[in-house]
Amino acid sequence: MCGITGAVWTEPRQAISPSVLMQMTDAVAHRGPDDSQTWIDHDHHDAYGNRLGIGLGFRRLSIIDVEGARQPMANEDGKIRMVFNGEIYNFKTLRRRLEASGHSFATAGDGEAILHLYEDLGTDCFSQLNGMFAIAIWDANRNRLVLARDRIGQKPLYYAVKDNRLVFGSELKCLAVVEGVCEEVDPAAIDEFLTYQYIPPPGTIWKGVHKLAPGHFAIFENGKIRVERYWDYDPSVEIPMRREDAVEKLRELLTDSVRLRMQSDVPLGTFLSGGIDSSLITAIAQSLSTDPVQTFSIGFPISDFDETVYAAQVAEHLGTQHQRFEVSPSGVEIIDKLVWHYDEPFGDSSAVPTWYLSELTRRQVTVALSGDGGDELFAGYERYRALWLSNKLQKLFPIHRIPGIGLIQRLPDSQKQRSLLRRIKRFTEALGRPAARRYLEWLQIFPESMRASLYTDDFVAQLPGDDPFEFLASAWNRSKGRDVVSCASAADVLTYLPCDLCTKVDIASMGNSLEVRQPLLDYRLVEFAASLKVDLKFRGRRGKLILQDAFGSMIPPQIFTRKKMGFGIPIANWFRDELKPMVHDTLLASDSKLSTMMRPQAIAELVRSHEQNEHNHGYRLWNLLILEKWLRRWT
Repeated sequence: MCGITGAVWTEPRQAISPSVLMQMTDAVAHRGPDDSQTWIDHDHHDAYGNRLGIGLGFRRLSIIDVEGARQPMANEDGKIRMVFNGEIYNFKTLRRRLEASGHSFATAGDGEAILHLYEDLGTDCFSQLNGMFAIAIWDANRNRLVLARDRIGQKPLYYAVKDNRLVFGSELKCLAVVEGVCEEVDPAAIDEFLTYQYIPPPGTIWKGVHKLAPGHFAIFENGKIRVERYWDYDPSVEIPMRREDAVEKLRELLTDSVRLRMQSDVPLGTFLSGGIDSSLITAIAQSLSTDPVQTFSIGFPISDFDETVYAAQVAEHLGTQHQRFEVSPSGVEIIDKLVWHYDEPFGDSSAVPTWYLSELTRRQVTVALSGDGGDELFAGYERYRALWLSNKLQKLFPIHRIPGIGLIQRLPDSQKQRSLLRRIKRFTEALGRPAARRYLEWLQIFPESMRASLYTDDFVAQLPGDDPFEFLASAWNRSKGRDVVSCASAADVLTYLPCDLCTKVDIASMGNSLEVRQPLLDYRLVEFAASLKVDLKFRGRRGKLILQDAFGSMIPPQIFTRKKMGFGIPIANWFRDELKPMVHDTLLASDSKLSTMMRPQAIAELVRSHEQNEHNHGYRLWNLLILEKWLRRWT
């Protein structure tokens, strides 16, 4: 696991100096504290005769072949060089195949397999890789730079092209070092952020700077870039399968995925929250290990946000070497750290506990397995049940005839984030809308009408005509013809999973030099889960049925039946207590950065309403505060 960066240029005035390349590389030192290398070469020309310069930078977190496998890495004749961030889990199989075809290996690491595969297959090599990765390959034979990102989007990769120069990096910090790259904030990105709490690809918060989308590669040659997809799957296709066969296939795939992700030359453990997904990953890992697996959970003083009692039950049942960390999360203490590490506005408040868990786990191990992805793949979210139920209701009653709906909407807002009343109000607010729009209503942070009331006229005039909803809608429509739960699940896999969940985990873990591996996100599992009939995964009020069928005997039965908690913090209370002074000193200050694009009185009303317990705007205020803090830090 590492940090990568670099540039290609055709004009001397655009050259990246060794000192700037070193700054770009050191900007992600936290991703790779064990080693640092840079490489620059000017001895190439493009098809038009322009002299090419190329620079690659690398920071290493040593996981496999600790003493060797240094990067930038070159092939046998030195014509192809590579830097890569991530892990290739099937590298041993690939290596045997490549050695049989005549390639020689200088290291025992996983990265060299990519290099030789590219020699043989060019960009077709990426579809052979099972792993999480961001890759940059300089191909001197073709005078081109190739960038690639893993299928699910577990590892990030940013790039910008301007005046025949490309710069790239694992984080935006790398690009921000280069003068003239991160200059102008994109208003459309702010509108997307306030909708989703993240900024979807290919855009970023900066105009002209892009994220490479999951499952894509990019080729930069002759001063131009083209982006292509190398992996896709069709979530509209449902493959009939008997439950017994599906269970057996799931056992085979997930067990193999965990086995592959346990390869490490440094200490490895698992995150164990006590939920279904992390418990199953831990159980499988323990079944594959001859020694007790190290497991880690994090607890909070507030019982509504602490599920470590269940983690302890699972750990005792499995016989793991378990550690429970307890922290008192502090918004004041951590918010500036998050703003710096996430590089662009990122509003998922569960980044806070994820950060603390990663920080404490890193003191014990270098690699941790997690259960991310189970809810999206196997219909575990409560919102899937809400979608299923709302569809049933809308078929039975016209919206205005549903008994008591008007009364429910007039009831005072509950101040508890997980209260039944709050969930019912959110549920009924979205009734009567098409399924995809209804789903967005439950996902979005600021509804369209609320965003409109926030923005100044000048800011609205800067927004393009595109509706942020289209990002979700295009993913939703990929499952055309299937049931609403399957549509929502596929939409989450294509949007929320890479843009929110994977981003959250990558930055929080790598900010603490910890590698997190996610067995449920093996692309073979993603494709398999999408093809299953919905009733194998979800029925009525319950999801993840096939997980229980396949692995239920491995963990305590109450883990499958207990109430889902999620991974949260007391955001609502923070804004009436410890974060209140910060809000007044930033969001409501006369020099607020947001006042250049939003109406101060509208923000003040949100704050007042929340502080006086009229409405729970905790998540909205968190996103606004993150945005204000980001603007103050980066602009």
